Amino acid sequence: MFSALGSALHRRRIAVLLLALLVTALATAYGGSVSERLSNGLSDYDDPGGGNVAAREIIGKATGTDPQQGYVLLVRTDERVTADTAPPAAVTAAAGLLRSRAEVEQVVDYTSATGGAALIARDGRSTVVVGAVGPLTDQESVRATDELREAIEDDPALRGRTWLGGATPGHVQVAEVSDEDLAQAELLAMPVILIVLFLVFRGLVAALIPLLGGVVSLMLTMAGLRVATEFTQVSTGSMSLAFALGLGLSIDFGLLIVSRYREELADRGPGAEAILRTVATAGRTVLFSALTVAAALAALLAFPQPYLRSMGLAGVVTVVSAALFALVGLPALLALLGRRINSLAPRRWQRTAGVARAEGRWYRLARTVMRRPAVFALAATAVLLTIASPLLGVRFTGVDPTVLPEETSAGRVAAVMDKDYDARATSPLQIVLDTKGTPDASRLTDYTDRVAAIPGIESAGTPFRLDATHWEIDAVLTHNPLDETSKDAVADVQNLTPPHPARYTGTTADYLAQRESIADSIPLAAGILVGVTLLLLFAFSGSVVLPVKALLMNLLSTGAAFGFLVWVFQDGNLGLPAQNALETTTPVLVFALAFGLSTDYNVFLLSRIKEARSQGLDDREAVAHGLSRTGGIVTSAAILFCVPVGALALSRLVFVQELGLGAAFAVLIDATVVRALLVPSLMALLGTANWWSPPFLRTLHRALHLDRMEHTPAPPPAAPLPEKASSSAL
Repeated sequence: MFSALGSALHRRRIAVLLLALLVTALATAYGGSVSERLSNGLSDYDDPGGGNVAAREIIGKATGTDPQQGYVLLVRTDERVTADTAPPAAVTAAAGLLRSRAEVEQVVDYTSATGGAALIARDGRSTVVVGAVGPLTDQESVRATDELREAIEDDPALRGRTWLGGATPGHVQVAEVSDEDLAQAELLAMPVILIVLFLVFRGLVAALIPLLGGVVSLMLTMAGLRVATEFTQVSTGSMSLAFALGLGLSIDFGLLIVSRYREELADRGPGAEAILRTVATAGRTVLFSALTVAAALAALLAFPQPYLRSMGLAGVVTVVSAALFALVGLPALLALLGRRINSLAPRRWQRTAGVARAEGRWYRLARTVMRRPAVFALAATAVLLTIASPLLGVRFTGVDPTVLPEETSAGRVAAVMDKDYDARATSPLQIVLDTKGTPDASRLTDYTDRVAAIPGIESAGTPFRLDATHWEIDAVLTHNPLDETSKDAVADVQNLTPPHPARYTGTTADYLAQRESIADSIPLAAGILVGVTLLLLFAFSGSVVLPVKALLMNLLSTGAAFGFLVWVFQDGNLGLPAQNALETTTPVLVFALAFGLSTDYNVFLLSRIKEARSQGLDDREAVAHGLSRTGGIVTSAAILFCVPVGALALSRLVFVQELGLGAAFAVLIDATVVRALLVPSLMALLGTANWWSPPFLRTLHRALHLDRMEHTPAPPPAAPLPEKASSSAL
């Protein structure tokens, strides 16, 4: 199959490239509007079937308001106000502005709210005015937020003393900050990527190829996501992943294909044979690598939360897009370029491009490790477990406007309320009781008193009727809704026996429901991830030992990445402020991404080890040979992948920082400690047992022709070159 593909791509290279150009142009035109159709709200993090969602729907139908939407205007006052003070002009103007909005259903300030003192700062120098709104689309939220910001600037009574916050502006500003940070990350990453690409690919022409692949894969991904928006909810966070993953995988696959083509070019010269062998060997590796990464990210589809499902969908589409370019567009382009792939490079690099060495630093490292495999295996494992150890104290939290930087209005409002306000009246726990008729007043009162008595609950309001069959009780928390004290308090409320069936919503209850839903979905996601990965690695290697070993090594490297995240963000190291906890979805995303990429690099290495064994080398020599041929590729690919992914760590949103830094660290630790030390040491310890599988599976593997490499016999190895004239980076 691969040989036929390579031959066809060489013959039809012009037609293939023109078709690729047309498809990319159409994808760009169609997918250009995808950002307007992406969702961005707290509902992205909800399980649609959760009880908290049902509670919000009941409240929404009864009141016309959306509990996940709303405005909070923070007003600074010239004089100190108390609950008995007449509202200053700025407060009156703020309330009037909210009442003038068509989407606002109810406006509350400290003079009209029950327990209005909760809406006044401790020093009395500021107060908040709250507006409850009806359901808004993402586009309507953006438009309304812009109009409110303009209205505040245009009103002399509000300008300079009033800031717009709350759930709706918070959603909008998270998207704005994310888009701005992504553009900044791209701007900062591109020069670094260009320089490193030139050094790694040893030539300007070769260096531009993965960038071209990244552009093509991103355009195809945007078109794919645009199609997906017609059928399902797709979160705006998927675009950040598509950018980083698309460029990273294009570099990975491009480096593998180009380096192999240069080897074939040096042995045979330009022509059909070089393309055929490149596709038959590196192309097969790219296919299995792409499938393993896609399988890892597809596991995210097992989670009901639209945000996680969107990231999984974006990841799969991006992997497929990058693989299509690497398997179809890139070979056709190489067939057209021929020796010009080495153009615009120093002459010494052109002379040595693709020339293989019998030995080199990676070969010597592998031989050194395999002389004392037990020592190196234990040392590498100890290092990884030590890095992972902070994971024992991990805590988790959700996303709310407090994640925003204070230069945004919603971020400032959230920070001021967290610091200067005693109670969280704007984020109560909402308890919806299904009474099935008129409830017993004494039982409702008793339940309300029990709720109010729980530590962490400031007060519980009087029960009120929502509709003919539902009543609501609002409980105000004493701390920030996502503090551990508030989580414990809401959990204790949920453990009470209510007088009627109860559902719970509000920031804290929504987070607890999200956490429980994610935990319930992990077994299915893990089953998909483990099962598909084991099957793919068996199909690739014909062994049952190698897939299991790869799984264990991936767990070590991802565990180290999580421990590193806890040490950096939760414990506050590397100059970053300590966070209360890690964002709940971050470990899921980092695990899927790191697991897929670790398997990806493992396939790179196993492909050359397997090829060396098929040429008659013994097990240890095959490992040394494989590492010498791929060590530089994997390390270079990891470094290049870390640039666009690591650039996400520059974001002002902490959950984006966690994703970028966690994925980058996982890739680096896997490409160094795992690939350089753990893999060769374990391969040496197990020897021929690495390739064991039961007889019936060996028979199945042969019957399905899964082991067929489809390439002509290997040429004799090239003579060693002096160290200084080698191309070890490739």
